[in-house]
Amino acid sequence: MTFGGRLRAAMDVRGPLCVGLDPHPELLAAWGLPVDVTGLQRFCAIVVEALGERVAVLKPQSAFFERFGSAGIAVLEWTLTAIRESGAVGLLDVKRGDVGSTMAAYASAYLDPASPLAADAITVSPYLGFGSLQPVLDLAAAHDRGIFVLALTSNPEGAHVQHARTAAGPSIAQAILDEVAARNAGAAPMGSLGVVVGATVGETGHAFGGLNGPILAPGLGAQGGTPEDLRRLFGSALPDVLASTSREVLGHGPRVQSLREEADRLNDQLHEQVAALPVQPSLARFGTSSQSAGPCPPIS
Repeated sequence: MTFGGRLRAAMDVRGPLCVGLDPHPELLAAWGLPVDVTGLQRFCAIVVEALGERVAVLKPQSAFFERFGSAGIAVLEWTLTAIRESGAVGLLDVKRGDVGSTMAAYASAYLDPASPLAADAITVSPYLGFGSLQPVLDLAAAHDRGIFVLALTSNPEGAHVQHARTAAGPSIAQAILDEVAARNAGAAPMGSLGVVVGATVGETGHAFGGLNGPILAPGLGAQGGTPEDLRRLFGSALPDVLASTSREVLGHGPRVQSLREEADRLNDQLHEQVAALPVQPSLARFGTSSQSAGPCPPIS
C-alpha cells in the first residue's frame, strides 16, 4: 500500500488529528521531568503509550532531540520505532532542503528502511527550487513513504517569500501547490505527496481542492487555530487535512488518561467540522474516540 493509502485509512479509522512530540524544556519541567535525556526518553514513552493506539499520526520534531546530541538522536531512533510498533503513522518533522548528493543523503537517512532514523514520512523545504527535492521524492516513491512540502507557513516572515509572484503569475506558494497536485494526479485513494499549510494563515486565496494529497495544518489549539478556521480555510479539501497540535494536547500530561481525553476532544471537534460539509466525505466514518481505534495499516 502507498503512503497515501495508509494515511487515508488511518485518518478514516482514527480521525484527522496529528500530535507533535515537541519536548520543550518548559514542557519537560511542567511534567516534573528532568530537562535531560532521561526526561526526554520518559516524555516520549508516555506520549506513545497514551496516544500511539489512538491518533492517526505522531510527529516528533527533530530539533528537540538533536539539542541533546548523540544521546538525543538515540531517543529519536527509539521513539520512531515505538511509534511504528504502536500502530500510528510516524511523521518526522525535519524540514530538510538542500541539493544534489546532500539531499540524497538526507533522503537515505530518513526514508530508507535500513536507516535507524527511517520514518513513515518527513517534512521538507522546497525553497531551493522544487526540483531540488527530487532525490527525496524518488526514494519516498521507491519505499512507499510520504513527503510533506512546506507551502504556506504561519510565521510572519514566510509571507515575504511565499506570497511573492512567479514570472508566470501565481504566487510561489501556489506554484508549489500546483506542482504537488500534478504529481498526485490519478493517485487513489490519495497521493503520497502532501503540503504544509499553517492553520492560522487565514484566507489567502490559494486553491487546495485539486491537491489529491494530505494537507498538514500545524497550529491547532495553543497557537490560535480552531477547527472552524480549518473548515473556512480548506473548504471541500478538509477531509484531507491532518490537523496538527502539540501544546494543546501535551499540556494535559503527564497523566495518560488526560492526554487521551484531550486528543479525543479535539478529534471529535474536527469530526464535527467535516460532518458539516455539504457533501458527507469518507472521513466521517472514523471510529468513536472513547476506545482505542486499532492499528493503522503497516508500513511496507
